[in-house]
Amino acid sequence: MKRISALSLSLLQLLLACLSSKAQEVFTNPPARYVAKFAFQQFSGGVMLIHGLVNNYPDTLNFIFDTGSGGISLDSSTVATLGIPTVPSDRTIRGIAGIHKVNFLYNARLHLPGMTIDSLDFHVNDYDILTSVYGTKIDGIIGYSFLSRYIVKVDYDSLLITVYTPGEFKYKRGGHILRPLLTSIPIVQSDFRDQRSFNAKFYFDTGAGLCFLLSDDFAKDSSVLKAGKKPVITQAEGLGGKMTMQLTTVKEVRVGPYRFRNVPTFIFDDEYNVTSYPYLAGLIGNDLLRRFNITVNYPKREIHIIPNSHYNDFFDYAYTGLGLYFEGGKIVVEDVIPSSPAEIAGFKQGDIVLGVANNLTNNIQVYKNLLQSVNEKIKILILRDNGPMILTIKPKSIY
Repeated sequence: MKRISALSLSLLQLLLACLSSKAQEVFTNPPARYVAKFAFQQFSGGVMLIHGLVNNYPDTLNFIFDTGSGGISLDSSTVATLGIPTVPSDRTIRGIAGIHKVNFLYNARLHLPGMTIDSLDFHVNDYDILTSVYGTKIDGIIGYSFLSRYIVKVDYDSLLITVYTPGEFKYKRGGHILRPLLTSIPIVQSDFRDQRSFNAKFYFDTGAGLCFLLSDDFAKDSSVLKAGKKPVITQAEGLGGKMTMQLTTVKEVRVGPYRFRNVPTFIFDDEYNVTSYPYLAGLIGNDLLRRFNITVNYPKREIHIIPNSHYNDFFDYAYTGLGLYFEGGKIVVEDVIPSSPAEIAGFKQGDIVLGVANNLTNNIQVYKNLLQSVNEKIKILILRDNGPMILTIKPKSIY
């Protein structure tokens, strides 16, 4: 019996050793490798602009870096100016102002500082409205077609983007890892509250120059907004053109474990179901997301966020009802919302803005920033009927 017991024990030990040995055979991905680092510009609302070249065309182009884009694209006027050949298709894109078919530039290369991405299919869209909003020619949008191939770190403190190959990656200590649903645009769960508390799904959208957006259907069906709250009417821009929206605040929005209070919130009539209601409630835009340094790791379906130096920046609560656009080298008043501070100040459609608060730079981004002073009287020099005038506007608070 002792000999049998000893034999059994030896076999058991051998079996355990084999099992232990197999359990240690774990496959690991190679470490992520550094590819390139390049700067980006930042516009109002946190929107990011990066520079690149397409194929062998010599012109440097301006691209918006956009997690809310399911592909990669070029502006139709840029394509026409450079003589880039495109192919018609039956594929459509959907934006806040409509749905339409698009042409493609197939199998193209994108050259960014320090790297080249090949085998890209650019669709063609009209971005004139974005050019007029930001005062800089917008030649295209970079989204999923680029992001799906790399790990991309966005540092809003240094205004730098760093790109790595897919692989094992060590995030900066601290912060939080979001695990979005991902087909081509990341979707994250978020808690928020106003009159009621909700947990819902939202697009994670660095291309949206706002904090928070809800579809009108969701806002009505959920009764989330405090009763008696009176949003102001405003104009907003996006893919496809302009549309009227409502602007208000919600008491709290959470991104992962991080809480933001009294967040400016757009509400819009989602006629073309861009937000896929009832599956999604809306989107979280880059005026919130820029308060974190972000690592977008699509290959692993992760987004790491860590608060940065902008985390406690004040929100923009100023409301003017004044729609300014950069057209033909001039800053033009295109929209004056009825009963808004702009109408009360006497602005009219077609006025040309020459200066704001003694600033004569003709820079629409600077002028918009100067108009963020709530309840302060701001003098604006305009040109109307070939003569200069000074109007005084007093932005009011939406909060």
